Amino acid sequence: MHWRTHCYSCELARGAVLFALSAIVLASSSGCRISANGHNVDGVRSYQVGEYQKAIQSFQQALIDDPDNSDAYYNLAATYYDLGKRNADRSLLAQAEGLYHQCLDLKPDHTACYRGLAALLVDTNRPDSAFTLLQRWSQRSHDLAEPRIELARLYQEFGDRESAVRYLTDALNVDSANPRAWTALGQIREQQGQLAQALSNYEQAFNLNNFQPGLAQHIATLQRQIVPGGLTPQGTQIVTQPSGIPR
Repeated sequence: MHWRTHCYSCELARGAVLFALSAIVLASSSGCRISANGHNVDGVRSYQVGEYQKAIQSFQQALIDDPDNSDAYYNLAATYYDLGKRNADRSLLAQAEGLYHQCLDLKPDHTACYRGLAALLVDTNRPDSAFTLLQRWSQRSHDLAEPRIELARLYQEFGDRESAVRYLTDALNVDSANPRAWTALGQIREQQGQLAQALSNYEQAFNLNNFQPGLAQHIATLQRQIVPGGLTPQGTQIVTQPSGIPR
């Protein structure tokens, strides 16, 4: 089994809703914005313990306090999406889709929102619409790496690794210091059996961001696969964690 095998249609609200936890540090001096961010954080906490209706009420209150809060629209959409998937409720999925669009109207380059909406489109048997959504984003925001990374993830899920690599290469041409792009490229190289190249890509990603969950251990595992016995070509014993990772 490959580390963190990607499944675009398995995107749920959990990782997305967590986005609101970091949003509070970006709050302006506006009292309404600060209050809205507080409700966002409350909603995230409720969501994490399975209190979905309470989470929805918090996100709705955030929008009452700040109607232009894109993160609140996103969090609300992600919660409805999760509930819609769990209960096979098309009306909830439709509400989620509308809220994702409202989020993007307010913040056209909201990466997590694009990811959630594309996943919802795949889940509701509209993969062509998901590709179109991300391709248009990539064409419009040609100076951003994220649209290309999301397109690569989608192509990877549908078995087109060649297109996935092409979009990841484009992403790295735009932003060579993007750890997500290096990690995604490493996953594809690993799936193709190109372990040495995958290891190099993972190490590049780790050097740029050593807080990616599971990446350090996976690098160590891959090192042992490439060099049996846990020795590098230079004869140095491989540690269980790459140097530099917090202990």
